[in-house]
Amino acid sequence: MVANTVNLSVRLDAEVKQNAEALFEAFGMNMTTAITLFLKQAIRNQAIPFSITMNALPNKRTLAAIREAMALENDDNAETFHSIDELRMDLLS
Repeated sequence: MVANTVNLSVRLDAEVKQNAEALFEAFGMNMTTAITLFLKQAIRNQAIPFSITMNALPNKRTLAAIREAMALENDDNAETFHSIDELRMDLLS
């Protein structure tokens, strides 16, 4: 029996594709087989076959922003605003 197949076109970062292909090759499969595995698991479980959380570690830029915000919060000399209007007035002056 010949499978009824269709083409699927996906855009992704070139480095992501290269790293994924290397990983899947190490498992003895190609990209098509890996994507098919993912889709079949999602269908079988009626869910994404891995955990998706917001608890991931922040990247370097976000960590720097967090540190800056914390430093400002603890700096008695840092300028603060009690409303967006107050901030706008300061920005326009």
